[in-house]
Amino acid sequence: MTRPAFRDPLLRDAAAIGIAVGAFGASYGALAVASGLSAAQAVATSLLVFTGASQFAFIGVLAAGGGALAAILPAALLAVRNGLYGLTLEYLLPAGLRRRLAVSHLIIDESTAMARAQADAARGRRALIATGIAVFVCWNLGTLAGAASGGIIGDPSRLGLDAMFPAAFLALLAPQLRRPQAGRIACAGAIAAALLVPVAPAGVPILGASLAVLLPRWGRP
Repeated sequence: MTRPAFRDPLLRDAAAIGIAVGAFGASYGALAVASGLSAAQAVATSLLVFTGASQFAFIGVLAAGGGALAAILPAALLAVRNGLYGLTLEYLLPAGLRRRLAVSHLIIDESTAMARAQADAARGRRALIATGIAVFVCWNLGTLAGAASGGIIGDPSRLGLDAMFPAAFLALLAPQLRRPQAGRIACAGAIAAALLVPVAPAGVPILGASLAVLLPRWGRP
């Protein structure tokens, strides 16, 4: 007998992550409008770009007085990591170009962590899609609410909520350290980030650390 969706731990976790991300979506919408974007532009970036770190980097440069071109570079560098995630999740993508493109749009930090935390490919694919959809819906609804709020919603870091996502992400990734080569990849990523943070522009340390996921591919005959 099929369990109701609300009793499925995987779907509950996906929904909880989506709701939490929605709070940051609201903050993004409010800050984007305060940085000079229109409400329509803020919503469009969430629909089409759909990677919070890049979006916050973009409006951060705008808020500091930078132009659009200057804002695109750090945003693009941060977005590259999603492509690297895609390399590790290739086996979970469905057949058919359109379906693969649709699911690829859902590959972000949270959906990747949820997918990699599953014990088999079937649950991994389900976690990837469920988490991606939950985050996509809540992030975009949050952006819309924030853009329409007139600046009432502020920066969630003032409440200490900025620590929530790194903590949750580490909790999801911790079981992966038991996988073959996981320790080597984690150490390589940490070393790359530590070396790049003092000298590289925003986004580059994350990109450098993300390249560590390619180590297993480099080691294949």
